[in-house]
Amino acid sequence: MNITHHIERGSQLFPDQTALIFEAKTYSYRELNQLANRMANGLQELGVEKGDRVALFLPNIPEFVVAYLGTLKLGAIAVSLNVMLKSSEVSFILNDCTAKILITTEELSQQVVREDLPHLQTMLLAESPIGVGDSLTQILVNAAPVAEAVDLEPNTPAAIVYTSGTTGFPKGATLSHRNIIANMTAQNRCCQMTSSDRLLLYLPLFHCFGQNAVLNAGLNIGATIVLQRRFKPEQVLAAISQLKITMFFGVPTVFIKLLDLNPSVLADVRYFFSAAAPMPVEIAQKWQSQYGIVIHEGYGLTETSPCACYNHNSKYKFGSIGTPIDDVEIAVVDAAGNQVLPGELGEIVIKGSNVMLGYWNRPLETARVLKNGWFHTGDIGSKDGDGYFYIVDRVKDMINTSGFKIYPAEVENVLYQNPAVAEVAVYGIPDAFKGETVSANIVPKYGHTITEAEIKAFCAARIATYKVPKCFKFVDAIPKNPTGKILKRQLREEHITLMAS
Repeated sequence: MNITHHIERGSQLFPDQTALIFEAKTYSYRELNQLANRMANGLQELGVEKGDRVALFLPNIPEFVVAYLGTLKLGAIAVSLNVMLKSSEVSFILNDCTAKILITTEELSQQVVREDLPHLQTMLLAESPIGVGDSLTQILVNAAPVAEAVDLEPNTPAAIVYTSGTTGFPKGATLSHRNIIANMTAQNRCCQMTSSDRLLLYLPLFHCFGQNAVLNAGLNIGATIVLQRRFKPEQVLAAISQLKITMFFGVPTVFIKLLDLNPSVLADVRYFFSAAAPMPVEIAQKWQSQYGIVIHEGYGLTETSPCACYNHNSKYKFGSIGTPIDDVEIAVVDAAGNQVLPGELGEIVIKGSNVMLGYWNRPLETARVLKNGWFHTGDIGSKDGDGYFYIVDRVKDMINTSGFKIYPAEVENVLYQNPAVAEVAVYGIPDAFKGETVSANIVPKYGHTITEAEIKAFCAARIATYKVPKCFKFVDAIPKNPTGKILKRQLREEHITLMAS
């Protein structure tokens, strides 16, 4: 078993079919497979072996796809890093997974502090000409174009995708070849993909959604992937029109933006899919009214590869995340782990071929969420009489902004590094466009003064931009319960009340 059998199969069955389009460049299945072979051979010459970690700190460019496929062909493990991370975050992840090779760009390499990375042997630069640093292009030019994916046991690790941790440190969700193959196959069936489809991919490839639900699923069915660096409405709409996009994948904020623009070209797209954050019912209803087509919805987490639930080809229900995908079970349980009755609230738990192997080098944290084969999501939800599931709230204080997950502890840890901060509480507040935004209440130390601009700059230098609080409140005290736990729900309610007044 190997995920990259999909690109090899495509190269054999329809070698001239277009696999990837990026800006002005087109790659056939044959060409993309040959580049992946060169990548595998080049990595092997650099000493990469089965099980070694190859880190991809790359934007949405063809080199990400080539490096990812080449890594997996060898049986090595692809570790994808969010391109918005700053140097301390990058160092933590590269050291946590003990990456042997890092592939990045010259611009992003400014966030890589080599002296902090004792395990890193080689850094390759994409989008750099031959002769500038260790050029990825040079590696690809010199390596042979012939290779075969190694055959692996189903539970062999394939990818590590980092997700924020409750302690403020990222955790690497380790996904096996079986996890991803099962997930991309289920995605093919649910979305009714065909080899004639053209999938627009502007979602970040470092994220599980873009990586597995779009890229791998598309390659598995022999479709064409139209890759874009990021979401820019004018570029997205131009691609839909000029390149005849048939399948569109996004997060709720993207659909909200497109509704505001109301472009007629969207009527030419046959299929829409949303995931990564709850879709507001009013947006889904307005979309169907405006374009005469539903936005199919998926639910899952990085730990579930990511897809677990789908709404739905047979019967679409507004507000629901649908029913479990192939080879997946979902239940709603109480605090004791017992399943609750339909309509009752409880924690969503997931079991199946999509559930991760565990968190990389985190046995205790793995044990907290994987119990008797069930992954405990931390999401509160319910199930109706038809077996459709609904997400109501979250057990954890995680903030979801435009599909990006932020744990308050991570931001709080950074704020506590500021010498003027005595106490801090970070929490999410509702936002009509992003779902939630990050807010922080800060108690300054006695005798210290600090401005909002100063604290924002302090955060921006240390964490990714999307994690930086958009609102700071300087207060005398932070409310707590008798045991000393900060009452974040109260902070949210106070903020909402203030905004409404």
